[in-house]
Amino acid sequence: MGRPVTLFTGQWADLSFDTMLQKAKAFGYDGVELACWGDHFEVAKADQAYCDAKRAALKAAGLQCHAISTHLVGQAVCDNIDPRHAQILPPHIYGDGEPEGVRQRAAEEIIKTAHAAKRFGVNVVNGFTGSSIWHLVYSFPPNLPGQIDAGYADFAKRWIPIFDEFQKLGVRFALEVHPTEIAFDIASAERALQAVDYHPAFGFNYDPSHFGYQGVDYVKFLYKFSDRIYHVHMKDVAWNLGVDAGVFGGHVDFHKPSRYWDFKSVGRGNINFEKIIRALNDISYGGPLSVEWEDGAMDREFGATESAAFVKKLDFPPSKIIFDAQFAENSK
Repeated sequence: MGRPVTLFTGQWADLSFDTMLQKAKAFGYDGVELACWGDHFEVAKADQAYCDAKRAALKAAGLQCHAISTHLVGQAVCDNIDPRHAQILPPHIYGDGEPEGVRQRAAEEIIKTAHAAKRFGVNVVNGFTGSSIWHLVYSFPPNLPGQIDAGYADFAKRWIPIFDEFQKLGVRFALEVHPTEIAFDIASAERALQAVDYHPAFGFNYDPSHFGYQGVDYVKFLYKFSDRIYHVHMKDVAWNLGVDAGVFGGHVDFHKPSRYWDFKSVGRGNINFEKIIRALNDISYGGPLSVEWEDGAMDREFGATESAAFVKKLDFPPSKIIFDAQFAENSK
């Protein structure tokens, strides 16, 4: 048996939980990675009875669930809050929009999410962290001495208490390394780990699509952080497309021909998933391969179906023998 192939429901939150289960099964998935928005997994309602009912529905549909994801609320923990956040946050988190209040309520919600995950029976919560220093990524005017250090200190101050609670519960937080987060490439991921003193509850939800168009070695990431790969997204991206809007996007919407890069259905972009599978085997990752499907030019049901088939065909278990040794064994 290969790794379970699951579908991240974040891009499908317009559909009900029950409808999503039916579709995921029909698309060919082994399970789902439930988003903590829409009605897929509602942290505010997630007492034991709610979690048990979700599990029963999954079982009845013949589906697994190994992780829940809280990208939207997680984003607000460290961000410089502005009116954009009102469109992604629940009203009880955004409240009056006063920035520090939003950040504190978001942090409290992440801790509640860990408790809900424990009741639900998963030990990984995927998500974002936000960042108080993302706006400084292109440093002109030149960043002042200590500004970047202060950003990582802010991350540590806000997230170490959260990670401590996760650790008590036996749940791990997996940051999806991604532009706009405290970690967005190999160098910043290492710095984030250093900032929290390599807290055991903090690791990564690996997603190669956010590395490729940046020029980051997405296979090296797996080897460098092999003990911190808590979950894996299978998501594709193509680059070297248009010439008008570069790596930063040119304020051009996705799926416009002028963009340098754009997300694609799995297997239709530039990511070499064969190398990823071999690297995952090398580091002994046995968790789910969760398809995060985005392709603005393709019907999503068609794309989700072909992506499930692509990942299942591509995945393979590692070898348990050393082939040259068989010559000596057979000569005895």
